[in-house]
Amino acid sequence: MSLKNIIVKYFNNHAETSENHHDTTLQTHYYKTTKDKGLQMVEEYFSKSGAYQVNSVSKEHGEISAYVKKGRKAFIIVTIIMVRPYQTAIDFSVTTESLLPFDFGYSTKLIQRLYNEFNKTFPLID
Repeated sequence: MSLKNIIVKYFNNHAETSENHHDTTLQTHYYKTTKDKGLQMVEEYFSKSGAYQVNSVSKEHGEISAYVKKGRKAFIIVTIIMVRPYQTAIDFSVTTESLLPFDFGYSTKLIQRLYNEFNKTFPLID
């Protein structure tokens, strides 16, 4: 990992996933499901967990926003897009709320933890 990537990862309060991200753990994950089932699963996960609070759900745009209410506070936007039949992409945008302008990689770790949880529910497409 280059010095620039380390600085961006640890000295920033925001992390996002993308298809061609330099950090492989922050690359878009594709699941064998439909958009509606993916949206429902993400919403249920946040609703059932005591650590998160769903802020809003937009089924038309395939987006869910939620807050981390236990521990370190963060705002999460999850985007669910069906790219082909039974191939759905899930992306994250996480911003940590803090007095400092950086979170020492907390937002990145949160995305990695969420992907690990979602990988248990749906089959991952390589």
